[in-house]
Amino acid sequence: MKINKIILSIVFSIGLSTSFAQSLDSTNKEYHFSGTASVTNNGISFIPTFSIGKPASIVILSMGSKKFSFEPEFRASLEGKPWSVILWGRYKIVNGNKFKFHIGAHPAISFRTILATVDGKNMEVIQGQRFLAGEMAPSFMINKNISIGAYYLVSKGFEDNSSKSNNFITLNSSISNINLSNGVFLRFAPQIYYLKMDKDDGYYVSSILSLSKKNSPLSISSLMNKVIRTNIAGSKDFSWNVSLVYSFYKNVAIRN
Repeated sequence: MKINKIILSIVFSIGLSTSFAQSLDSTNKEYHFSGTASVTNNGISFIPTFSIGKPASIVILSMGSKKFSFEPEFRASLEGKPWSVILWGRYKIVNGNKFKFHIGAHPAISFRTILATVDGKNMEVIQGQRFLAGEMAPSFMINKNISIGAYYLVSKGFEDNSSKSNNFITLNSSISNINLSNGVFLRFAPQIYYLKMDKDDGYYVSSILSLSKKNSPLSISSLMNKVIRTNIAGSKDFSWNVSLVYSFYKNVAIRN
């Protein structure tokens, strides 16, 4: 059995068992509901074939307990065409003040528009590609504003015209709460990553810059991505976007 199949099996087994355990845990009464809604001028994905390269909207939600959360993601172009649907389940194995480690798994559908002949007529058809993925993400807090970490995502595609095996590995860091002036804060999150899609692979560097104002739910972020070396089809030497983001977070206490 290949290593990526082993990792997927382990992640899904742990995720399902911990999810079931959480549902039976009658002592856990605190839950959260949070999320972000954003619009961007350029829909970018770290996996090149998943980028749409046009204005898009993204909604990411998170609901669950301190350990387990369900985090669906919905993406679409501003034209109204679906981009992707990802249904994450995540479990925090370690959630200490310094060291954190979580695993996750998801089914996903990535959409693309293709030309097809239907009843003798050429027309655009939206095609869905199914994927199954697992992730592992350790991180270490150097102080309350600086962290370093790693991330590994392995996924399997099921359609004949999609990549069957994807491996995504990053070394990342985050510097947050950089006080600029008048309650405006900057967050800088650079990373270097390796991507392998079937037999093709590549190395990239990327960074996220975010500007936010204290007590405001709105923020502005920019993603920049640069190729170091790659032979993966669809990779652009340099790509970037700007996004307007609305964020919210709610704690819910449930009592007997």
